[in-house]
Amino acid sequence: MIVERIGGKTSGPPFPVHPNLLRALAAGAGKEAGPVERDGILAHVLATCAGYAYADLDTVATMMSRVGFDAEACVRVSQTVDAMFIYSTAFLLQSRCGRVVILCYRGTETMNLGNWLGDAGVESVLLCAGEGFPPLRVHAGFNLNMRATWWTVIEELRRALRGGSLLHPDRSVEHRLEALYVAGHSLGGAMALLFALAVAGSAEHQKIASTLRAVYTYGQPMAACEPLPRWTDEVARKLVRHVIPRDPVPALPPAGWGSYLHIGQEFRLEEEGWRRAELPVTQLASAREAARSIVGALGPEKRRRSSRYSAAKHLPQRYLAALRPLGTITELGDWQG
Repeated sequence: MIVERIGGKTSGPPFPVHPNLLRALAAGAGKEAGPVERDGILAHVLATCAGYAYADLDTVATMMSRVGFDAEACVRVSQTVDAMFIYSTAFLLQSRCGRVVILCYRGTETMNLGNWLGDAGVESVLLCAGEGFPPLRVHAGFNLNMRATWWTVIEELRRALRGGSLLHPDRSVEHRLEALYVAGHSLGGAMALLFALAVAGSAEHQKIASTLRAVYTYGQPMAACEPLPRWTDEVARKLVRHVIPRDPVPALPPAGWGSYLHIGQEFRLEEEGWRRAELPVTQLASAREAARSIVGALGPEKRRRSSRYSAAKHLPQRYLAALRPLGTITELGDWQG
């Protein structure tokens, strides 16, 4: 297990992209009875974190500073076991005041064959639910990666709950953790969902669960199986999934490899912007259709044009570009007209 820590970065003009971001996050929604209301600025901020989670710790800290997240600490927790297809990386960003923490999981690494093989482990396993919580079956490969860094992530969040600094564990910050946001792209989105379900389904972790404001995912595959116990409802109402049309990953795993389904609110990109979908993306019909769709999406240009799916639509930069607000600068300092 590798744990790295650095202090928050400071960005001068023309940044930050979103002034007063932390005030909004600390006061964010999440305690009402119905589904959380999707917030465009939050969607952009968490997409930035999810996109740059494929980079190193310094890059994540820098980009989050540029969007307006004034951090006390940025922590990277990682675990790699090649033989077991474990490639688990989580980033935690603690606000300077201590009230807000963002937990973001890295998705499937494009050039890592073992990572893709781990994603293909579509058999289901029981999520470790606590006493009084009926069991839930989840994707084995996704769950293995989430659990690989679970206890270290939990310890970091417990420290934040006590008002401790994640940069200097022997020091304190002004406030205890009040608002937790969880995010991820692709596999990282599935891990974000499974983390939220794991804390919600355990009496031991209810203090952490009580701080959860929202889970935002991007191009997330399905991670949970039918039937869904009632205790998953609280996570479902806080989950906001983003799907770009023709992205093949949200339709995976295919039917026949388990009764997987999406939960939470689904927002799809349309010509007029992001709109809530009436029905969620459904599974591809079979493993053969999944293979054919992905091969077509990756094949020659003529085949790609006729394919139902496009692998390029799944790229994190596609999601980030689609979520950047117009009339602002980007995290690179370019103007979004």
